[in-house]
Amino acid sequence: MEQEIQIDKDSTLTYENAMKELDCIIGKIENGNTSLEETVMLFERGAYLIDFCSKAFQQFEGKITIIKNNLEEVFDRDNL
Repeated sequence: MEQEIQIDKDSTLTYENAMKELDCIIGKIENGNTSLEETVMLFERGAYLIDFCSKAFQQFEGKITIIKNNLEEVFDRDNL
């Protein structure tokens, strides 16, 4: 079952969907049945998705750090 790859960069995208699309792109490129033009297009989309995932991960990491710090403050106050 081949998954269609969406090239529209302006679509609503989630981290999970980006990772799935990256997996599909890698499979298509590794398969070797794509033209040079399609391979370059897939590579470009993959680079965009990697950047998107990296930025999303950094945001998640920042939120987790804030939550962790808030929890540490609560526990430190309770232990006084």
